[in-house]
Amino acid sequence: MITVHLYYRGENGSARAFADEMEQSGIAEAIRKEPGNLRYEYYQPIHDPQTVLLIDSWTDQAAIDLHHASPMMQQLAALREKYDLHMQVERFVSDDGENRDLQFIRK
Repeated sequence: MITVHLYYRGENGSARAFADEMEQSGIAEAIRKEPGNLRYEYYQPIHDPQTVLLIDSWTDQAAIDLHHASPMMQQLAALREKYDLHMQVERFVSDDGENRDLQFIRK
């Protein structure tokens, strides 16, 4: 699994307005239905109201490549421009090895 954290930053609430429009327009839901998508969720940091975090997880790189080639990417790019957003990206690949952190997790 590949997980990408995208931090959208704007001014005057534009990042939140972008996320709201992604949800209300149906683009976010369409992305969630794409083959290989495991998670597509927006969050807002408590300490930073000008940033929205997207957590986006996919089964593999091939699924991400198909997503990037989809028509939705043009819609998404247009909305980023509309709201004048800047982005920071972090990418994580799941470790299938032994999870040594389980002793610290309360379920």
